[in-house]
Amino acid sequence: MVKTTSVSEAAAAIRAGKLVAFPTETVYGLGANALDAAAVGRIFEAKGRPVTSPLIVHVDSVAMARNLTVEWPESAEKLAAAFWPGPLTLVLSKAAAVPDIVTAGLPTVGLRMPSHPVALALIREAGVPIAAPSANRFSCLSPTSSAHVADAMGGQVDVLLEGGPSTVGIESAVLSLAWPVPRLLRPGMVTRAEIEVVIGPVEAGGGAGEVAGDNVAHPSPGMHPKHYSPRTPLLLGAPRSEGRGAYVFVEERSVETSAVVQIRMPGEAWAYAAVLYETLHALDRQSLDWIAVEPPPSGPEWEGVWDRLTRGAA
Repeated sequence: MVKTTSVSEAAAAIRAGKLVAFPTETVYGLGANALDAAAVGRIFEAKGRPVTSPLIVHVDSVAMARNLTVEWPESAEKLAAAFWPGPLTLVLSKAAAVPDIVTAGLPTVGLRMPSHPVALALIREAGVPIAAPSANRFSCLSPTSSAHVADAMGGQVDVLLEGGPSTVGIESAVLSLAWPVPRLLRPGMVTRAEIEVVIGPVEAGGGAGEVAGDNVAHPSPGMHPKHYSPRTPLLLGAPRSEGRGAYVFVEERSVETSAVVQIRMPGEAWAYAAVLYETLHALDRQSLDWIAVEPPPSGPEWEGVWDRLTRGAA
């Protein structure tokens, strides 16, 4: 694996069919030329990812996104104007140029324009859309720094483009515009309520209570029942009374626990999400028996955090 801060070097690797880990504002992605089926296939091999789980295609502009779809509806135009670049993926009918391996054989493709300047520069320099899931082994804890990528995927990545920590901290929200009523397939830090202000009613779906198995194509990434999991067993709720563990909480309170580490998290959803994976990665390195996370506050802005914790603890 070559570590670099050179966007040109990483872009050349993308054009050559290689795998490039790169920063986005959500998490680090493992990218390949989205129009090169063989290169995309290497993503699935490197991650151990089932081919039933589609990939998000990252674009540098609305114009690039339009070229990857059969139709670019008015709702997509409004949402892109409101939330791009940023942590919202739009699912639309795919153009023939998008290989089936990218979309798990489905007739739709997820598109996102990231806001991270290094990610945008990489796509522009490569001159092609980049298919990229998170740069980690499938179902494991997502990386929010280049160090996380090197630890989890070092031998599977051709180039690691460094760009500092991810600031949003969890994966994008995924909204399908392929349904009669738009459907939120994966919650994130762009909320259903915020989307409804722009385009009207949105159906909930694909949240923590909705899962998909390995034998059918998933309409969105992140729908496997167990996902986003640290190596250390993750508990959503009360800490255990035995073993060496960590307790992660928001509210200060007296808790009977054998936790040797206690971490207080921010009380605001955006701030909590920004440090969630980094906190779990740090705890994962401490040879603990368990990590217990106090259920966070409820509310629309917390749905993305709840989804990641629920699947991580499954």
